[in-house]
Amino acid sequence: MILDLRTIYVVSAMTCLVLGSVHLAAYWTGRFGRWPAWWGISNLLIGIGSLCVSLRNFVPSFVSLDVGNVVTIAGYLLTFFSVRVFAERLVDKRYCALAVAGVSLPVLLFTVDPAAVSARIFYVSIVCCLCDLAILREGAAIHRREKLFSAGLLAWLYAPTAAIFLARSLFAASGQIAGPGAFGDSVVHGWMGATAVVFFALRSVVIVLMAAERSRSKLIDLAHRDPLTGALNRGGLAQRLPFKRAQSFALLAIDIDNFKQLNDQHGHVLGDDLLRLFVRVAQTMLRPSDLLSRQGGDEFLAVLKDMTDAEAVQTAESMRLAFSAAVRQVSGLTVFPTLSIGVATSGETDVDFEQLLRKADDALYASKRRGRNRVEASEGEQAA
Repeated sequence: MILDLRTIYVVSAMTCLVLGSVHLAAYWTGRFGRWPAWWGISNLLIGIGSLCVSLRNFVPSFVSLDVGNVVTIAGYLLTFFSVRVFAERLVDKRYCALAVAGVSLPVLLFTVDPAAVSARIFYVSIVCCLCDLAILREGAAIHRREKLFSAGLLAWLYAPTAAIFLARSLFAASGQIAGPGAFGDSVVHGWMGATAVVFFALRSVVIVLMAAERSRSKLIDLAHRDPLTGALNRGGLAQRLPFKRAQSFALLAIDIDNFKQLNDQHGHVLGDDLLRLFVRVAQTMLRPSDLLSRQGGDEFLAVLKDMTDAEAVQTAESMRLAFSAAVRQVSGLTVFPTLSIGVATSGETDVDFEQLLRKADDALYASKRRGRNRVEASEGEQAA
C-alpha cells in the first residue's frame, strides 16, 4: 500500500503547528523558562516548511521548494538548540543564527533544478539525521546528569527517527525514492514519513514530561535542603543514605567552636555567613558521593562512603585546617571559630546507623573536652 506523501506532509504540518502554538502559549505563562519558546518556534517552522512542501505544484516552486526546505531545516536545527536550552546550557543567539543559516541555505543549491529530487532529499535527510543524533546525545546527557527518566525516553525517541532519516538518505542516494511524481512516491518513502509524524508528536509530549519531572525533582531537593547553607537537612540525609548492609562508611560529627560567642560579638548576619563559609569549605574536602547535612544550629554531619579509618580522620583534619585558614581571611573578626570533629567508621560488618552516629557524637564530645579545634576518633581509630 502506497501512502500519499502530500497528505502526510499536511498532517505533519498541522501537527507541528498545533504543538508549536501550545508550547508558545506555555512559554507566555512564565512558568516554564525559555525552552518552550525555542521548542514552539522550532515546531512552527517545521510546520510552515512542511505545509509549503505539501503545496508543491499548487504554489510557485520558490515557495514549495526554496522556502519550504529552508524553513523546515531551520526548524529542525532549532529543535537541537531547544534541547540545549532545556539542559540549561549556554546558547548564543548569534552563533545559533549563523548555524541555522549555514546549514539551511545550502539546500537552495538543490532547488535550482526542480527535478533534482534525490539530491534534495539526500541533503535534508542527512541534516535531520545528524540533528537527531545530536539531540539523542543531549537527552542522554540530561538523563545521566539529572537522573530524569523522561530524558532517557526522549533520547530513545530520537534513535528511530535518526535511523529513518539515515535510511531515507541512502534510498535517495541510490535513486529509490525519487520518481516522476512531485514527491518521488514509493511505499518505503510513504511509510517512513508516516512513522516520523508519530515520533514528532511523541517527542513534544515527552519534553513536557521532562519539565514536569525536573520540577518535581527540584521541589523534593528544596524540601530536603537547609535553606540557609544549602546542605542537606535531616530528612534529606535520611532519603539519600545509599549505603547497603556490609558496606563500609564513615561519619564525621562536626561542631563549630565558639559560634555563640561569634553571634554575640558580631551578630547573626555574620554568623550566617560563617555557616555558609563552612559548607563551602567542607564541600571542597568531600567527594561527589559524600553527603553533608546540617543537623541544627552549628552542628553538621558528613557521611563518607567506602572510606577507611585513617582516610576518614585525614579528611576531617584537612577540613579543620581548611576552615581555620578560610576564617582567618574574614576581615574584622575578633572571635575565630574552629572545628571540633568526631569520627566513627562502620567497617565491613552490619552496623546500625544510629549506633554509629552515637559513636561519632561521643568522639565529638571528647574533642570538646580535650580543648576543641581538634579531630577525635572513636575507639579503635586513630585521632589526628
